[in-house]
Amino acid sequence: MELWDAYYEDGTLAGLDLVRGEKIPEGLRHAVAEIFVVHKDKSILLMQRDFGKPNYPGLWENGASGSVIKGESPLEGAKRELFEETGIVAKDGLQSLYHIVSETTIYWGYLCVTDIPKEKVRLQEGETIAFKWVHEREFKEIFYSDQYVNTVRERLKDFVEKGSYLCGI
Repeated sequence: MELWDAYYEDGTLAGLDLVRGEKIPEGLRHAVAEIFVVHKDKSILLMQRDFGKPNYPGLWENGASGSVIKGESPLEGAKRELFEETGIVAKDGLQSLYHIVSETTIYWGYLCVTDIPKEKVRLQEGETIAFKWVHEREFKEIFYSDQYVNTVRERLKDFVEKGSYLCGI
């Protein structure tokens, strides 16, 4: 059983536990960390979701993402998810990108710039089945296609259209 902290809409802790798979009570939310990964050579990491996943099986998304577990901050959850799903350690930290509130979720988005040897990315059984590093043109082709998770695309659309993921590299 996976436990999550409950949050109010403003991002403050509600002091209650939520259980993965159970209905989230009205007015409360759980936290999800999403990490957009860019290599120092300006290529972007795409991960393919396992075909056994109930939501968006086989589609591509950036880097890593997942629920923040009880007792973690969103940043701690992002670092954990990044390592679990890719093997990448955020040596230089993570840059905050966005904070989006939906009816049941608060999405905390981060940017990770890495110099990891590209072949060292690892897959997480049951979560991901493939990865690839792509440059901007191919990334945008996939990002705007039906091969990409549409809900993630909605959250990242402004960020991608501004090319913000390549700033400072």
